[in-house]
Amino acid sequence: MVFRPLLLASGLLLASSALRAQVTPPAASTPPQAKKETFLVPIRLTVAADGTGDYRTIQEAVLAVRDFMQVTATIFVKNGTYHEKLLIPAQKTNITLLGESAAGTVITFGDYSGDAAKHSTYTSATVRVEANDFTAENITFENSAGRVGQAVALHVEGDRATFRRCRLLGNQDTLFLAVENSRQYYQDCYIEGTTDFIFGSSTAVFDGCTILSKTDSYITAASTWPRQAFGLVFLNCKLTAGPEATKVFLGRPWRPHARTVFLHTEMGAHIRPEGWDNWRAPDNEKTAYYAEFNSTGPGATPTGRVKWSRQLTAKEAKQYTLSTIFAGSTGWVPARK
Repeated sequence: MVFRPLLLASGLLLASSALRAQVTPPAASTPPQAKKETFLVPIRLTVAADGTGDYRTIQEAVLAVRDFMQVTATIFVKNGTYHEKLLIPAQKTNITLLGESAAGTVITFGDYSGDAAKHSTYTSATVRVEANDFTAENITFENSAGRVGQAVALHVEGDRATFRRCRLLGNQDTLFLAVENSRQYYQDCYIEGTTDFIFGSSTAVFDGCTILSKTDSYITAASTWPRQAFGLVFLNCKLTAGPEATKVFLGRPWRPHARTVFLHTEMGAHIRPEGWDNWRAPDNEKTAYYAEFNSTGPGATPTGRVKWSRQLTAKEAKQYTLSTIFAGSTGWVPARK
């Protein structure tokens, strides 16, 4: 019969197809892409008071950033005056506030110690930075309370904080370097005030900054701990004065082991010849570390300085590098931009 060969051929074809199906591997499937964690993705937000950005207030933008960012979250702030009491909480790490311009981007508030709300030096700040790895560029930080006592413009307690081309405006206690375990770098900033307007226990470097005294008083009031190798260090700065300021001290010790050093700093005629004050406590002269190296200008009078201060040798001055000052338990060298 003619059908037998056809049936046999059909059976062999089916068997061959089945065999190929058993030995041919399935086509490789593409594995699903692992979703990148948002704290590993850099972001950029825009703040504009007129509503043309992502947010109208800086605080809203800060709170919108993912907690514990491990890469930079940039918040671009358009020119405008932002009446905010701003907090950068400890969990909001790696935030950069980038202003459109230093003079045009202003954060201002007016709390002061002893006001109706019972603020103190520790709570009066216009901006309080608690988070690590915070950076601000081209921003004005202002306390607008006036000459009413302690009124902080900027309070910083996070580690590895950097401020470039910023303006810090206030009177008494303008800048609070708030805690011991905080390293802070200020590059090309302008800082003004009346009394103790750069104060606290942090390790801070002021690099190429202009420091303006508004009245006869004291520039610094360090409260360095005995175990700290460095306190406040001024490199290549310029000390200037308003018309009311003609007799200004470089500093006085808020705590006995205050450490403050000026290197390569131009000092105006408003700086008093004795330079330093003991805060009415002669014992502070035994513990405070006040020193200068290569000061210039009419306020640089090494022979007139108090006997318990120091003029560094060239060898001693060489230790004042960013890598040495900011060594800590883990090294940090902020970039100069």
